[in-house]
Amino acid sequence: MTEENTRTEEFEFNGDKLIAKIRELLHEGNIRRLIIKNEEGHTLIDIPLAVGVFGTLVAPQLAALGAIAALVTKGTLVVEKEEVNSA
Repeated sequence: MTEENTRTEEFEFNGDKLIAKIRELLHEGNIRRLIIKNEEGHTLIDIPLAVGVFGTLVAPQLAALGAIAALVTKGTLVVEKEEVNSA
């Protein structure tokens, strides 16, 4: 029997480092959702990711993230990860 848990991690970023950090996290896997917040804590973009889905479905969102990174000098990247525990 497996049990699914989610955990949230937050990373502070500067605009020019956002895309590199997102790509690094996506390569790690188990990402369920990415949320970008500005310095005031307002959500700018919320991208749900289906487990195992990448490529053409995520490409438009990455383009939007590039535009946001150009506009936001500092912010927070919130990552929701899925953890599968065997019981």
